[in-house]
This record gives sequence, C-alpha cells and structure tokens, in this order.
Amino acid sequence: MISLQHVYRSYKTAHGIHHVLKDVCIDFNEGNSTAILGLNGAGKSTLIRLIGGSEQPNSGRIIRTSRVSWPVGFAGGFHGSLTGKENLRFVSRIYGADIKQVTSYVEEFTELGEYMNMPINTYSSGMKSKLAFGLSLAIGFDFYLIDEAFSVGDATFRSKATRELEKLKARATLIYVSHSIGSVKHHCQSGAVLENGTLTYYDDLAVAINKYTEICNAKKH
Repeated sequence: MISLQHVYRSYKTAHGIHHVLKDVCIDFNEGNSTAILGLNGAGKSTLIRLIGGSEQPNSGRIIRTSRVSWPVGFAGGFHGSLTGKENLRFVSRIYGADIKQVTSYVEEFTELGEYMNMPINTYSSGMKSKLAFGLSLAIGFDFYLIDEAFSVGDATFRSKATRELEKLKARATLIYVSHSIGSVKHHCQSGAVLENGTLTYYDDLAVAINKYTEICNAKKH
C-alpha cells in the first residue's frame, strides 16, 4: 500500500508561492491500478515524484508498505561517471536484487551493447531512459509509476516496452499518468483527478474519465 496523508507541495516562483498539491489524501492498494488524470501543469508529475520518493512534501506524510519504483524511464538517479553495468550493480545492491540476473535482463532488453561498458555521461537521453526502464523491470516492484513520458526510444523499442508493460500488469500495480483515455481504460481500474491542487479519487474509472472530460471541455470555452 501507498498512503498519502494530508500532503502539501508548493514552490517559490517569481510571482510568489505556487501551491501544486493541497491536502492530498489517498491510498493506493496493490491489485488496483489507478490513472492520474489532469490538465497540463496540474501537478501530475510532481505527484508521481512524491510517491516515488524523489521529492518530499512540504508537509504531510507518505507511507509505503510496498516496493515502489522510480518513475519508469527516469534516469536522474544514475551516476554519470560510472558505466551502465556499474550503475546496475550499484542499484541492485540497494534493492537486494541478484546482480547477474539484473545485468543479463537489462543487457538483452535494452540492446545497448558496448555502451553498457561506457560511462553514463556518454549516453544520449534516450539511452539513459532505456537503461532506467529496463532496470526498473529487472528489479521487480509491487508498484510501478508510469508517466506518459515513458515513451522512450524509437518506435521498435516503444513497442517492446509496451509488450513488457502488458506482462507487468499480471504481477504489479500501476499508477499511471496519461492524457490518452484509451490507454487509461486499457491499463487501469480506478482513477484520480487532479484539479487546482486537489486530488479526487474515483473507484469507478468511468466516473473519473467523465470528470476529467468535463474539465477539458471547460478549458476550451
């Protein structure tokens, strides 16, 4: 389970304080994949970073009793001067994963070849994202954080990643950020709509989609 209890997150801007999340309370339970819906700039990616632990709330608590991935495709945690393989070993030790199994899987999945023995700072952004995506699958988490920015690499790799995501759903729970209603319907059972800093959970995904559609339509007028 992941529990957000009275979570607030704000940022200082040139115009004052921008409140992104206000008193967010929600529980994510294993076996119930949830879509996070909201307009651009609503704070969805901020919410994902908070859930993953790469960012901290200004106040409130986030409790995790399950293993939670970093946002899939996010490569910000790699050490640039270490090689791809060295980064895999480092992360595997942190999570108690089998280094040989992780390395073998990531090498085959990413098809990075000789770059696995080269420093991360020689990688393109797409290569880093491939490595991060492959590593997250190899480690094995209870919850996977999927931002629509997960569309990494070329069309062939994206197709491969989508197939792996399908397999993933059989053993893990997704927290899924996307503007694609079709994709959301395919991957999720419930939804949460983020508007003006407030996150509202809907057990029925269809109701969440209807609310999100209303917000989108109001924005157009």
